[in-house]
Amino acid sequence: MVAPVSAFEPKQIDQTEGKPSDESSRPGADEYIYLMGRPTLRLYLHFMKHQAVNDGLFDPGAAADEWRAAHDHIRTLQKEEAGLADFPPIGKLDSRLEPLRDELLKDPLIVNGFNTVPTNFALVELDRLVVYQKHIDLTYVRHLKERLGPAPSEEEIFRVCLPVGPHGPPTKWSRAHQNTYVFVSPSNDLRFLGVMPLQPRHIADYPPPGTLAGVIGLAVGFGSNFLNAIYAENRLILNNGSHRAFALRELGVTHAPCIVQLVTSRDELDAVGSARVRENPDQYLRHPRPSMLKDYFNPKLHKVLPVHRRLRQVTVKFEVNEVYVPAL
Repeated sequence: MVAPVSAFEPKQIDQTEGKPSDESSRPGADEYIYLMGRPTLRLYLHFMKHQAVNDGLFDPGAAADEWRAAHDHIRTLQKEEAGLADFPPIGKLDSRLEPLRDELLKDPLIVNGFNTVPTNFALVELDRLVVYQKHIDLTYVRHLKERLGPAPSEEEIFRVCLPVGPHGPPTKWSRAHQNTYVFVSPSNDLRFLGVMPLQPRHIADYPPPGTLAGVIGLAVGFGSNFLNAIYAENRLILNNGSHRAFALRELGVTHAPCIVQLVTSRDELDAVGSARVRENPDQYLRHPRPSMLKDYFNPKLHKVLPVHRRLRQVTVKFEVNEVYVPAL
């Protein structure tokens, strides 16, 4: 099945129930949508008690009732919408977007980050995407919607979903101790990227403290900022870009450009899938009705609530040991 290009035309969906308010009314808090019924009751209660703003009035009984009602509705969907996630349509990009695609193909993050399994650029139906992220930051969604405007063009949608050029959330970092550096960002994507063995020729515009024999870089940053999905066992799992997909769907956009990685085995899924998918692949690939993007808009499955604003911190420490050893 091929999704028509006209799918970019906005189609408003019913959001009269459970529609989030325009602003979070609490200072130091962000407004979230949380998917209920899928995480275990224990995880849901933990989130509501420790991350949601409850002014010390958390009622575990009421929260359990909310979770139970959502869980019961999921059982109903398992019967009424069994197989809905199977064989989602994957369409071709409009030819007018090919220059943007060709420009993106030169991005090192594309060249080096999507070279493990066959990969293509495609048009995907947002509602049919399987999701594993259980909450959406509505404060960030509002920022995305302001950037897009009420009726974004196909080119604007492409650039938001698949941005070209340098991109990254705000970050601050500093030296905390002689061998410790601390990085802080409002983005939960901030992470340790790994060790980078470098040669002196790789260091430019920085005076060396001596004659360099080698340089070891400890890289901290962000993953690729592209809307991308994994096609595995006849389902599309959203791998990155949940907030952009939500913002577009709330604007009435039903289909969006996306990088699609074709996975033909569980071994390949283990190589390119997220940690959550790798831990329990059957939950997303075998469940008759897994969590899908459309569930964020179902008032029976979500809860809108204020959540304590947090920053993500990554601390990097290194150790140097200089000794003499006997010559052989």
